[in-house]
Amino acid sequence: MNTDAGTVIGIPLIINSLLLGAGLAMDAFSVSIANGLEEPSMRKRRICAIAGVYALFQFAMPLIGWFFVHSLALAFRAFQPFIPWIALILLSVIGAKMIWEGLAKKTHGDQETAQNSKPSSGKITLGVLLVQGVATSIDALSVGFTIADYTVLSAIVSSLIIGIVTFLICIAGLVFGKKLGEKFSDKATVIGGFILIGIGIEIFIKSFL
Repeated sequence: MNTDAGTVIGIPLIINSLLLGAGLAMDAFSVSIANGLEEPSMRKRRICAIAGVYALFQFAMPLIGWFFVHSLALAFRAFQPFIPWIALILLSVIGAKMIWEGLAKKTHGDQETAQNSKPSSGKITLGVLLVQGVATSIDALSVGFTIADYTVLSAIVSSLIIGIVTFLICIAGLVFGKKLGEKFSDKATVIGGFILIGIGIEIFIKSFL
């Protein structure tokens, strides 16, 4: 492992981390759009908080992967095949729940919608948000192999950059989803549910490519 942090923390590390962050954040970006659809009345502080949760997971997972590579490499390799399955199951369960709630709301909420000028919207709970955070960042554990030759400081800096990129991208996703949710509020929850299931399937399929 390279111990010269001065030569490791430089332009190549920053560029590599920015690219990793952009790539890893795509799943969280898509989920953010789904969350914006689900909760179109979301305020700026809540947008930042939700994006911060995703960023925290994307910051932590590469570091955990780096630690596993250096201390529990064999166990980590044995765990790797289960990563896409975990993401598929978690996102599919959440997506199916959103679809069910959206259809139920449409079936039983006609009178309430007629009486109110603004349709009621769901709210992403902390539990759901944490599950989403795990599901969209668990593949970042594999980044531990990519940064295996980094020092502890370099791994932290790289993971921090990945987290910041994720934060900014997720804010964009939440704002975009929120705008769509305001226009398609009656179908937003169902659309968001299908998006989550689609992300889970995409993560699962690309793990075999």
